[in-house]
Amino acid sequence: MSQPPFEPLGLPPGTSAPEPPPEVGQALPPANTEPPPPPPPRDPFWGYSDLAVFLGLLIVSFFAGIGLVTLVYTVFPIHLQAKVAQALMAQSLIYLLAFGALAMMFRVQYNRPFWRSLGWSPFRLPAVVVAGCGVVTAVVVALIGALIRTPTTPNRITELLEDPKSLLLVAIFGLTLAPLAEELGFRGFLQPLLVRSLGPAPGILAAAVPFGLLHFPEYGNSWRHALLITLAGAAFGWMRYRTGSTRASTLMHASYNALEFIAYFAQPKEMHRS
Repeated sequence: MSQPPFEPLGLPPGTSAPEPPPEVGQALPPANTEPPPPPPPRDPFWGYSDLAVFLGLLIVSFFAGIGLVTLVYTVFPIHLQAKVAQALMAQSLIYLLAFGALAMMFRVQYNRPFWRSLGWSPFRLPAVVVAGCGVVTAVVVALIGALIRTPTTPNRITELLEDPKSLLLVAIFGLTLAPLAEELGFRGFLQPLLVRSLGPAPGILAAAVPFGLLHFPEYGNSWRHALLITLAGAAFGWMRYRTGSTRASTLMHASYNALEFIAYFAQPKEMHRS
C-alpha cells in the first residue's frame, strides 16, 4: 500500500505553499491610482442665490420699464390707444430687461446658453395634444371656479378689454409674450430649483403658488381667482415636468389663455360689468 506524498507541516492536504515574498528590487504590481469619478452635474446649475439676484433684477426692471415708457409718452405725444399701449409696452420692456439680465448672468457666471438652460427645447408630444391639455385645463378651472362661487370682479385686464379697439393688442400680448415670459420665469427658472429641493409634486405646486399670487391684485384681490390660477399653474408645471420643455408649457398656457379670451368674448356685455 503506497504512502501519501509528504505535505508541509501546518498545511492541510491539497493546499500549496504560499508564494515567496518579492525579492528586493522587484517591482510591485501597480496600485489603482485612478481618481474617483466626478459627481454628476447639478441640475439645474443655478441656486437660490441666483434666484435672489433674479428677483432683484425684476424689481429694477419694473421701475426702469415703467420709467422709460412714461418718459417716452411724456416727450412724444402719442394718442393711439395710449392707456393700453403704454401698459403693454411697459410690461414688454420689463420682460426684456429682466430676462436680458438673466441671460447675461448665465453666460458670464456659468457660460451657459439662455434658452436651452430654461428648457426651451422640442417635445415629443403632438402639439395638438399639448394645446388640448390647455383647453381641458381651462374648462376644469372654470368648473372649479363655479363650484367655489368665484365672483366676477373688475380687474385690469377686463378694463383694457372694454375698449374694442384695444382687443387685438391685448389678445396678441396674452397669447404670445405673456405666456412665454411667465413660463420661462416660473416653469423654466423657478420650478426646476424647487423640484430639485422638494421633489416633483411639491416642487411643481410650490412654483405654482407665487404664480397665482402674482395675479392676485389683478383680480381685485380675490383669493378664489388666485387659487384657480395656482391650479392652472400647477397644470402648466406638470406639462413642463412631463415633457422637460418650457416650449410645451408655453403652448399649453397660450391655448388656456385663448379659451379664456373666447369665453370672455362670448359673455353678454352686462356680465363684463357685473
